[in-house]
Amino acid sequence: MVSGPLDQLGRPLRDLRISVIDRCNFRCPYCMPADLFTEDYAFVDRTEWLTFDEIERLARIFVEAGVRKLRITGGEPLLRPGIEELVERLARFPEVDDLALTTNGLLLGRLATRLADAGLGRITVSMDSLDPETFERMSGRRGSIDQVLAGIDAAEAAGFTALKINCVVQRGVNDRQVMDLVAHFRETPHILRLIEFMDVGNRNGWNLEQVVPSRELRERIHARWPLKALPPEYAGEVARRYAFADGAGEIGFISSVSQPFCGDCSRARLSCDGKLFTCLFAGAGHDVMGMLRGGASDTELSGFVAALWGARRDRYSELRGEETRKGKKIEMYRMGG
Repeated sequence: MVSGPLDQLGRPLRDLRISVIDRCNFRCPYCMPADLFTEDYAFVDRTEWLTFDEIERLARIFVEAGVRKLRITGGEPLLRPGIEELVERLARFPEVDDLALTTNGLLLGRLATRLADAGLGRITVSMDSLDPETFERMSGRRGSIDQVLAGIDAAEAAGFTALKINCVVQRGVNDRQVMDLVAHFRETPHILRLIEFMDVGNRNGWNLEQVVPSRELRERIHARWPLKALPPEYAGEVARRYAFADGAGEIGFISSVSQPFCGDCSRARLSCDGKLFTCLFAGAGHDVMGMLRGGASDTELSGFVAALWGARRDRYSELRGEETRKGKKIEMYRMGG
């Protein structure tokens, strides 16, 4: 029996993604292009960030509404001072089955042990290429692949033995280097996930011609290392999973453009400045911080969340078309992936 609110399409609320900061130490062109996000760019003022007390309170309300997965995102969440304290607080919820964090890995080397000690369950690292020049270009020349690989090593040493590695694939940018990533992570416990380039936000210059359909990548990989399909691990899983037929591990494909998965999406997103989003492609958020700082009770906040989710009809990827894409969307760095 499903507990908690259902949206207009019968989808439950099971996953909350919490963006703790809108700043990032990379300038990836598909998220925060350097020519637009310059050194003097006006990010959210620190006084307008949700505090850890506020995040913990909201997380509790979402857990009571049925959420069982919490993911800490950004921006780059490891830039948020004291992030391990927030992890420790969220790890105390016994109902949460999965507490995870997504990072670009640059600061992971010095924080991995602290995150493990605080109770973090899983880590996802964004990595778009192993080639040093391509990596630097795709990160806005803000980091090196060696630093990220060292962060992965540190995470392994801290006990995170099965990381997920996310790669956004763009035709003509890094698509010819995918096989190097596959070869690198085969025969390890880590799971490489290849993500179709998505039209998130308004500033990444998205073009359908730059999308490499997952089927094309899968066929390319299968020709070299045969794959066999795996069943989903849970309802609403975004990646389609495949195992290497020789037993050398697993790989995933996230196909939001070519094979939309809106039908069982159970994710809500909370920005660092207290806006609640019911879709990655939303045009506006709903102000939760105003309620928090205006003295709203837990009952009032719970009612707000239930009503908002109950009215939800979002399915942008299934409706994606020229008219849909003309609408203004919130930038991904503000609410996480």
